[in-house]
Amino acid sequence: MAQKARKDTAKANAATLKTLHTGTLIVNTLFVLFNFIIKKRSILLYVILSIPSFICEYFLESSGRPRYDPSTKTLLRAGEDLSAPGLTEYMFDVIWVTWASVVLVILFGNWGWLLWTVVPAYGAFKGFGLLGAARGMAGMQGQQPTNAAPVAGNRKQRRAA
Repeated sequence: MAQKARKDTAKANAATLKTLHTGTLIVNTLFVLFNFIIKKRSILLYVILSIPSFICEYFLESSGRPRYDPSTKTLLRAGEDLSAPGLTEYMFDVIWVTWASVVLVILFGNWGWLLWTVVPAYGAFKGFGLLGAARGMAGMQGQQPTNAAPVAGNRKQRRAA
């Protein structure tokens, strides 16, 4: 049963990565063609703001790609689950916001890059929430639990009870 789950994860990861790479190819090719053929846009902003997307895509590729034995074609490693919540989900969000920003830049000019500001803003929001949670946990380490029952009487009375 576990082998079937690994195969399902490997199949889903391969499909997700194919869709991811196809989308990246389409969006970036459209930008380059639009920039050189129709209207100039800022290449510097494009390169700087696309680097995080490419880094996220590389990380997702390296951690999520299934590995097969070349001779027997058996599954060696299914890869990390790319539908997992948390950091994986955030990396997909970075990629999708970058794609949306590139499309907005194509349609409306360099002002479309303003959409990309939601990426660091959301990261700061989540980081602030984690920082607050860490402070709360660190502050509780030095305190005694408040739900402990008070000890009544002296030792002789406690033994008698």
